[in-house]
Amino acid sequence: MRKWEITFLDHKGIIDRLELASDNQPTTEEAAVAVRTKLFPVTAKADLNDFEGRVEAPAVKWLEEQNGVRITDINEKP
Repeated sequence: MRKWEITFLDHKGIIDRLELASDNQPTTEEAAVAVRTKLFPVTAKADLNDFEGRVEAPAVKWLEEQNGVRITDINEKP
């Protein structure tokens, strides 16, 4: 398994990082789900597409619109 570093801005605008193990580079949506699990563990299992207005990347949209969290980069760790 390769290790990936997800870089994101939290709701205060502070740069934070999260490590994720995966064989392939995570998509932005997969990274958003991992960040959501770290920052908001209570909502980690919520299926955000159960709500009105289905979107292709619900975790990304939810993090940005509801919490001001934005994923800025996904890089493989050496």
